[in-house]
Amino acid sequence: MFVRRARTAGIAAVVAIAALSLSACASGATASNTTAASVDAKTATSAAAFGGLAGLVKAAKAEGSLNVIALPDDWANYGAIKKAFTAKYGITINSASPDISSAEEITAAKNLKGQSTAPDVFDVGPAVALASTSYFAPYKVANWSEIPAGNKESTGLYVNDYTGSMSIGYNSNAVPKPTSLNDLLKPAYKGAVALNGDPTQANAAFSAVGWVSMQTGGSLDNFQTGVDFFKKLKAAGNFITVGATPQTIASGETKVVFDWSYNNLAAAAATPGWKVTTLPGTAYTSFYNQAVSATAPHPAAARLWQEFLYSAEAQNLFLKGGAYPVTIAAMTTAGTIDKTALAAIGTIGKQATTTDAQATAAKTLLAANWAAAVN
Repeated sequence: MFVRRARTAGIAAVVAIAALSLSACASGATASNTTAASVDAKTATSAAAFGGLAGLVKAAKAEGSLNVIALPDDWANYGAIKKAFTAKYGITINSASPDISSAEEITAAKNLKGQSTAPDVFDVGPAVALASTSYFAPYKVANWSEIPAGNKESTGLYVNDYTGSMSIGYNSNAVPKPTSLNDLLKPAYKGAVALNGDPTQANAAFSAVGWVSMQTGGSLDNFQTGVDFFKKLKAAGNFITVGATPQTIASGETKVVFDWSYNNLAAAAATPGWKVTTLPGTAYTSFYNQAVSATAPHPAAARLWQEFLYSAEAQNLFLKGGAYPVTIAAMTTAGTIDKTALAAIGTIGKQATTTDAQATAAKTLLAANWAAAVN
């Protein structure tokens, strides 16, 4: 499910999921006379370099493989997405280290550079994306115009893809439903509360502290109130530093977990008695980013993977997995949205996420204060 993701956080816009704007710009992959055989795929910035999508597909099929990393099958429905890609194009996906962090994805790219097993693509949290642009190759998918301007780096170095909202999952057979953060300080939650990772590294955990900061009178400008709350939880004996996984949820080791809505929904589908709740107020959201590796051993397949991820087919698969795809507005306008999947998770109301500056400040604060607060 969601053991993956020691992902560092941040994103540069407050996004209204239900009302994302749709640009009327032309496609980023117009036809050209270029033939796939003459293309240096490592420098291609759109499918136009291959003469169009058909040329890109031909070049990717010739490579035959795609190396992905840090993509567990039941994180935002990636298992179904990977299967659909292989079924559509006949390209083998080599999925490495599904449970590692965004930061570790970049480390792997550095350590494996020049090897056939190096990652072709990345799926990383915003702060890691911002700090790792030298590892990325710019690429604009064919439906570039369907991705709102606030959700993409202008040259295509990294692009938002999907998001959830921060939530609380809990074992209803073991603890009462929490209706406020203060409930979690009560004896009923002794040794029960956990995060999905370390907030100094993991985007999900980082975002949980941000959400708690908003809930406890702080703001995204200052995560200290969130740190202080977890310090209280630790002092009460209720917070444990065990990183939540499907196994810890199934075994009952982590009875209450702060995590993305799509992860807690996946846990609810897999674990009897696991339920999901949110708290009143503004929802905390944070998109993850796609990027092509600048040193991808399968550069055409890497670019075709991007094209697939932003297609209505894959975007709806994210939606079925409980995540909100970045092209939701465009698909709604075009009538290609999976209405059943959207109805199942509902729309998000008022929401917020950190700006780049806020994320950088929060990352610094957590690096200085988190360990002392909870250890």
